[in-house]
Amino acid sequence: MWRATVAGIVLQHESIGSLIRELNRNPALLALCGFNPLDYQGKPKVKVDDDGKRWTTSPEPRSTVPGSHNFSRFLSALIKLESKDPWIGSMVRELREQLTAELPDFGEHLGYDGKAVDSHSTGQVSRKTGKTSDPDANWGKHETAGIDGKTGNLWTKVKSWFGFGLHVIADTKYEIPVAFSVTQASRAETRELDAMLDRLFGETPLLAERCKDFSADRGLDSGPLKAKLWDEFGIRPLIDTRLLWREEKKDPDYDPSKPIVRPLFDDNIYHTERGEVLCKCPETNVQRHMAFQGFEANRGACGTLKYRCPAAAFGFECAGRKECHRAAECQAGEYGRIVRVDLEKHDRRMFTPVPWGSPSWKRGYNRRSAMERIYSRVDNAYRMEKHYVRGLRQMRLRLGLVTVVMMATALGHLRAERQDRMRSLVASVGLRDTG
Repeated sequence: MWRATVAGIVLQHESIGSLIRELNRNPALLALCGFNPLDYQGKPKVKVDDDGKRWTTSPEPRSTVPGSHNFSRFLSALIKLESKDPWIGSMVRELREQLTAELPDFGEHLGYDGKAVDSHSTGQVSRKTGKTSDPDANWGKHETAGIDGKTGNLWTKVKSWFGFGLHVIADTKYEIPVAFSVTQASRAETRELDAMLDRLFGETPLLAERCKDFSADRGLDSGPLKAKLWDEFGIRPLIDTRLLWREEKKDPDYDPSKPIVRPLFDDNIYHTERGEVLCKCPETNVQRHMAFQGFEANRGACGTLKYRCPAAAFGFECAGRKECHRAAECQAGEYGRIVRVDLEKHDRRMFTPVPWGSPSWKRGYNRRSAMERIYSRVDNAYRMEKHYVRGLRQMRLRLGLVTVVMMATALGHLRAERQDRMRSLVASVGLRDTG
C-alpha cells in the first residue's frame, strides 16, 4: 500500500481513483508495488439443494487491486502516524542530509517562495451547519502593486483563494526543495519563513554554514528578517525592496519616473528607498550614483558598505568636487571621497551586505526563478493544480509526499551518476538507484 501510494505521486495521478485504474490495467506496476498481478481465486464452495444433491461452485476471480476504501483507511493511518510522530519531516531531513553529503555545493544558494493552494471546496458556508466543506481551510489574499513604466500610474492586483499556503525553501541552483510547510491560507509568509529558518538550520547546521545567500521576492521585504539572515547565520539576503515612501508623492512637482531620495548624512549624500547611495554636485545639483567598492564585513558590529566618489572612480570632471570635500570636512586626494554606510546605524530593510541592483545582487536574485519552476512541477507534474484534497492534515500528507518524491528522485539520479537528470520527470529511477 505504501509503494502504491508513492507510485501515485511518481506517476502523476491526480486522484486515488486514477491510480486504481492504472493498477487495474498495469500488471507490471501492480507487481512492483508488491501485489499479485494474477486475480485471486477463492476456494470452491459445496452447495446442497432441497433433495440433498451436492455440487461444487467456484467463485468469480477477484482482483488483487486495492479499492478506494482500502486506500482511504491506509491514508487515515498515515495521517494518524504523522500526528504522533512527524515521519514526513524526518524523511525530508534525512534526504536533505544525504543530498548535502553527496553534493559539496548543495545549499550554497537558497531561496524561498510561498504558493496559494486551493482546497477542493468552494469556501461557501452551509446554511445547515454554518461551516464550509473544508473547515480547516480559510481565505487568503495576496496583493501586488507597482508602477506602469509607460504611464507612470500605480497599479494594484489582488488575488484571493480559499485553501492553504505552501511554503518552500529550496536550493536555487539545483532546484531541489530542502524544507516545506503547509499552513492555512491566511498565515503570513514572513512569520512562517522566520520559523522555517530556525527549524531548518537547527536541524541541519551544516546547511547554515554552507549557505552564502538567500533570495526571496519583495513580499518578504522585512528589516528584521534581513538582519536575522546576516547577523545570526552570516547569510547575505537577496530580497527585493518594496517602495513604501509616500510623503514625497504628495508634492505637486513629484515625477514618477525619478526615484525618491532622502538625505543619508547632513551634507550632499542621499539614498533611495532601495539603498542606492547618490551624491549631489554642490555646483550643478546633478545627482550621480556613487561607485560601490565592496562590503567590509569586519568593520563595525554588522559591517559597512563602502562607496567612492564617482568622478574619481570613473575619471570625469565634477565642478563641485572641492566643495563636496570641504562640506564633508575631508581631505581626499586623487582617490576621491569615501562614504561608509554602517548597517547597524541605518535601516536594515534598505541597506544589506549586497546592495540592491548591484551585479552580484542581480545574479543571485535571478536564481530565484528556480522557485517558479519548482511550483510549476508541483502544479502540473504532480497534479496539485487539480486535486481532490480537503483538510489541513490531508494536504500536508499530499504535499509532503510530493516534496519527498522530488528529493528522492534527485538523490536517485545523483547516485546513478546522472546529475544532469536530477530534475527529470521522465527518466525513471530504479529501486537500486535510490538505495
